[in-house]
Amino acid sequence: MRSGQLSASFITSVYDNGKVPSENRKAVAIAGRSNVGKSTLINSITEGKKIAKVSATPGKTQALNFFMADDKFHLVDLPGYGFAKVPLEVKKSWGKLVEGYLTENPNLMGLVLLIDCRRELQSDDITLLDWVVNRDVPFLIVMTKADKLNRSKLNQAVRKMRKLIFGDEDEGNLVPFSAKSNLGKKEVLQWIRKSVA
Repeated sequence: MRSGQLSASFITSVYDNGKVPSENRKAVAIAGRSNVGKSTLINSITEGKKIAKVSATPGKTQALNFFMADDKFHLVDLPGYGFAKVPLEVKKSWGKLVEGYLTENPNLMGLVLLIDCRRELQSDDITLLDWVVNRDVPFLIVMTKADKLNRSKLNQAVRKMRKLIFGDEDEGNLVPFSAKSNLGKKEVLQWIRKSVA
């Protein structure tokens, strides 16, 4: 295992909270809107293996996908939310699945929330943020696709998001991230490892 990446392997996909792996392992969940880059982030911070499937179809992930990381803890890829073409019944079942996992899992040590740096916070993002804040779940905001903005616009977007979420431009766990340039990769890895230490 290289310190700059997690060693990771896929364990299982879960469509029912009653079937969550029973091992008593700490976990960090990865959440965000469909097409925000969750699979890309997971593949970037792991040992170069494409363990998470990157889909051209937003809303494809419909399960909780569990990965064993560093032979110690679970990395959990939550279904993406907010994709309009997904049927309402499917959205409701995802909501129950995600809420059940987040609510009923005493081993959840943190949540990484991905937000596209080119987009505003959406109501689904705010709902999830409210949830983690109200339950004192540590969280990290990762602003993905940072390579799509020039440095000035990215800095402006980061300041705006930091102020919106944390109230103070200089405080709060927020990292701009690009899988292409590796920007923010080290910080994301450090936060995840610290959360489960």
